[in-house]
Amino acid sequence: MYTSSAPAPMLNPGARAYARVGVESAVMSASPQQLVTMLFDGAKAAIGMARHHMANGDISAKGNAISKAVSIIDSGLKASLDPDSGGAAGAELAANLSALYDYISQRLMYAHLRNDPSLLEEADRLLENIASAWRELEGRTKQSAAAVNSPGNLSLRG
Repeated sequence: MYTSSAPAPMLNPGARAYARVGVESAVMSASPQQLVTMLFDGAKAAIGMARHHMANGDISAKGNAISKAVSIIDSGLKASLDPDSGGAAGAELAANLSALYDYISQRLMYAHLRNDPSLLEEADRLLENIASAWRELEGRTKQSAAAVNSPGNLSLRG
């Protein structure tokens, strides 16, 4: 979820604190797949805010939103890559994703420098392509867990 450093004008301090607790609770109870999905959602929300601020000519807010998106990509998504898991195929996938994250961050920086909304759109589309794969994985993980824990599954009963 995108959180701005500026106070939200439509929420009072109590509402902002309540929203923050909700996000923190979601993070604390999330699976690894859900955490990655939350990072994608946060980056995409930041890009959406950058698009809004770009359209309104608010250069400072646009820069803050783009910085937030780049930070999520670099310090969250890219930092979570584990080239040591999955053998050679895992290392190759991690390297490819790392290069793609670098490219997306570069597109975001160019969007800021050139004030080009099409570059924000490109970064958003690329993130959505990867995020949709994570959401699918998360859905499959939930289905597998539900099947294992279903009353009709006798394989786990003693």
